[in-house]
Amino acid sequence: MPAAGALYRRALLGALPGLGGRRSDTVPEVELTVAGVTVDRAHLADYDRVCGFRLADRLPATYPHVMGFPLALRLMTAPAFPIPLTGVVHVANRITVHRPIEAGETLDFRTYAENLRPHDRGRQLDVVLVGSVDGAEVWRGVSTYLGKERRSGGGERRDRGERPAPPAATAHWRVTPRVGTDYARVSGDHNPIHTSRLGARLFGFPRPIAHGMWSKARCLAALESRLPEGYTADVAFKLPVPLPSTVAFSATPAWDFALHDRAGRPHLTGTIR
Repeated sequence: MPAAGALYRRALLGALPGLGGRRSDTVPEVELTVAGVTVDRAHLADYDRVCGFRLADRLPATYPHVMGFPLALRLMTAPAFPIPLTGVVHVANRITVHRPIEAGETLDFRTYAENLRPHDRGRQLDVVLVGSVDGAEVWRGVSTYLGKERRSGGGERRDRGERPAPPAATAHWRVTPRVGTDYARVSGDHNPIHTSRLGARLFGFPRPIAHGMWSKARCLAALESRLPEGYTADVAFKLPVPLPSTVAFSATPAWDFALHDRAGRPHLTGTIR
């Protein structure tokens, strides 16, 4: 796997005036692959603790995302990638688990980007990460990223209609500042908006915010005992979760779930199908 630290340095250099160059208007026709990726059980246990999963040899649905993240990061920091990594917003994530994956299995990963499209705040695209065992796909993750740009007209727009009343909370979680640093450690995603007050302020946040994939993982951990062998967990990231804060988790028998703030505004909405 690529070293994440060097890739973040490349992204920061690319953000400097005169060094980033003009971004492409097309998705790069490239697919990156890494074969023979094994699970570090100590790291898996650390991830389970940070996200609230039971300690087990079966991988949580969100763990392959962490395993393959450096490969996706390598793709996203390439000069031909149409959206700069600095300031990118993770707006949605869909994970399909075809079957349970055990910690003793060896995975092959491949990643590519697709579906570059306009948005009322810029452009967005999908980064696809696929995990396979012995040539058979066992896991697929699709992350949708938004690159903010000053644009006028066209593209997908956010729903600005009246917000429905939030569902009754199943639980309330206190999200401490350590969530940002602990998840950065186990995920390899060291974006400073999650770990540094100064870094967060540079990107327009008054204080650090939780990683979206931590929020998704924490929700799936709350449902862990009821999840089927194979499923798709689809989430949309709404308002950031500031650190610290208290969030309300809700889930319905129809497999819809969400996180809301104290005012009833959604941080995350999701479904399991």
